[in-house]
Formats: sequence, structure tokens, C-alpha cells
Amino acid sequence: MTAAVPIDWRSMLVPTINPIEIFLRGSVVFLFIFGAMRIFRRQAGTIGISDLLVVVLIADAAQNAMASDYKSISDGLVLITTILFWNYVLDWLPFRFPRFRPLLEPAPIPLIRNGKLQTREMNHQMLTEGEMMEQLREHGIESPDQVKLCYLEGDGHISVIPKRPGDRQDQPADRSGA
Repeated sequence: MTAAVPIDWRSMLVPTINPIEIFLRGSVVFLFIFGAMRIFRRQAGTIGISDLLVVVLIADAAQNAMASDYKSISDGLVLITTILFWNYVLDWLPFRFPRFRPLLEPAPIPLIRNGKLQTREMNHQMLTEGEMMEQLREHGIESPDQVKLCYLEGDGHISVIPKRPGDRQDQPADRSGA
């Protein structure tokens, strides 16, 4: 029989850093991130892949600043500011310079055209027919036959354009204006 390793209750329960310092570090970092996110956020209620990446990177940078792995809180704040800066620049570039859009903003991918599932695109995006049907139901649509166009947008959302009573399946929309 092997002897059990004793539990070091003291190192597990007694703080190694002054709790007031931890509280102050946490407060400063939280308030800084809160203020920075209010300033740099351009859209509320949506989160894209770049936004998620920023949140994960900020969480890692902030953890070090709050847990005193850095010598000073300002080290962590500089890193967080750097992440927010690049996030802002990568949002600003395609807005200001359209040539950057294809590089930084994915084009919408057609999933349904005139009631027909685009299975090649769905397979490429690893989207099953069942998942597609779930998305259509969330838009109040029962069948792909009721859809004129459906796209997987660059931010990961699915947009649906339902057919109107006059739409014909075999002809593209008249663009002549007549």
C-alpha cells in the first residue's frame, strides 16, 4: 500500500498576494476593459469570429494583469490596448478602403437558390440539411421551396430572402427595370 500525499491546506487556502491588491488589480482591469469595449464596439448584439478572438485574447491578457503575473497592471493594460487597437484597425480598413474587404470580410455563401439547396456549398461549410431546416424554421419558413435566396453571411449568421407570390423559380429576377 502506498502512502497518500498529504494535502497542503495552507498553500491551498491562504492567499499569497494581498487580497486588497487582487481586488484593486481586478477592479482596474475590469473597468479598463469595460470602458475600452464601450468605446471600440461598433455593433451591439452581434459577435463575429474576430470579436470572439478579441474577447479570448483580452481574457488571457487580463488574467495575467489581475493575477500579478506581470510586474504592473499597466503591462496588462498595454497588451489589452494593443489587442483592441488591432481589432479596430481591422474593422476600419475595409470600411475606409474597399480593396481590403475581400481579404478581411468573407463574402456571403449561397445556401439556397430558388428553393434548391446548394449541397456543395452546404457540405463545404459542414452544414447538414437538418441544420439548414432549423435555420429556416427560425426565420418562420417551413420548406426550402419557400426561399428565393439564403446566404451564410461573413459574420456566421444566416440570412433568408423568402419568395414572393410573383417570383418564378425558373427565371432570374428582371433587372431591366421595365
